[in-house]
Amino acid sequence: MRLREKVALVTGAGSGIGRATALRFGAEGAQVVCVDAAGDAATETARTITAHGGEAIAMVADVTDEAACARIVAETLARFGRLTTLVNSAGVRPERRDPTPALSEWQRVVDINLTGTYLASRAALPALAASGAASITNLASIFGLVGGATSSSYAASKGAIVNLTRQMALEWAPRVRVNCVCPGVIETPMTAELRADPAWADAVLKRYPLGRFGQPDDIAAAILYLASDEAAFVTGVALPVDGGYTAG
Repeated sequence: MRLREKVALVTGAGSGIGRATALRFGAEGAQVVCVDAAGDAATETARTITAHGGEAIAMVADVTDEAACARIVAETLARFGRLTTLVNSAGVRPERRDPTPALSEWQRVVDINLTGTYLASRAALPALAASGAASITNLASIFGLVGGATSSSYAASKGAIVNLTRQMALEWAPRVRVNCVCPGVIETPMTAELRADPAWADAVLKRYPLGRFGQPDDIAAAILYLASDEAAFVTGVALPVDGGYTAG
């Protein structure tokens, strides 16, 4: 098992990429802390892991709440004694594609996507650094690398995550490796409304050389690699997993 003896905290574990990642980590031997703002969803992910022979617990937290981020790290340490792995998967998309979003919408997206990533990382980094062989994997986006069919608030938040990843990788080396994954459009509840628009879906799908949108497991596999000891010489990387979208 590739994550045996790892203790992994996964935010946004209740659905989509976060859930797929938590399930994959559990199957690969990690002790998994499933964190989500929706407690029932986090509990269901943890139950699925344990039903398949893994070890997991659920916690409810809003990653924009500094005290909540400190609490989930403290509770992880109390339960498992250490923390080796953080996956910052909690995130939102804008309510609509808008080149000039209202300040309230801008703030919501940036607070959850970017500030939430920072606060969870800030809370976890001392414990990670103390554990040895530790890693953080952040969830950015292809729209953090290039412009495209999204909102300025989303692109700005994800572009900032890419550079935050690089900065943390430099600041915390060699104690903690920090990388990010940049997914293309993934078939999750977050993108369901967009994909339901045939005009949008057909136009965007033409940009994907592999001819399909991604699945949550496609991203979970990349995160698994970055969190494993197989990636021991990998840090500061923004890895596109996008069916070739950014190659064009």
